[in-house]
Amino acid sequence: MDYNKTTETIIGAAIEVHRHLGPGLLESTYEACLAYELTERGLKLERQKVLPVKYREILLDCGYRIDLLVENSVIVELKAVERLEAIHEAQLLSYLKLSGVPIGLLLNFNVIELRRGIRRLVNNLKQNSSLRSLRSPR
Repeated sequence: MDYNKTTETIIGAAIEVHRHLGPGLLESTYEACLAYELTERGLKLERQKVLPVKYREILLDCGYRIDLLVENSVIVELKAVERLEAIHEAQLLSYLKLSGVPIGLLLNFNVIELRRGIRRLVNNLKQNSSLRSLRSPR
């Protein structure tokens, strides 16, 4: 898996969405349009993927949802806020840790230039994860 190529494709698609729509819309609008763009670019994705919490060897549905899981290897968390805060990065880092997914993109569409609303985060954990629970049965 070439994570750099995948994240570059995601960022390119997000820039395309932002060029067409601009800032000021709902997060769900950007999610739907980005999902369309990524599918058009040949990437496999899942929207609003359930993210269980592993507690004492039990997987619990606590209501967490990943906005987009792309190629089973990149979590994309979308925002439409005035500015990204530390809590947004903490949320994405928690999602990376819970899922075992190695790379995450935090994209804030409520900016004049999208490049100012992009954060790329990496999961450094080397422990076993519940990633297998995120993958759909084949």
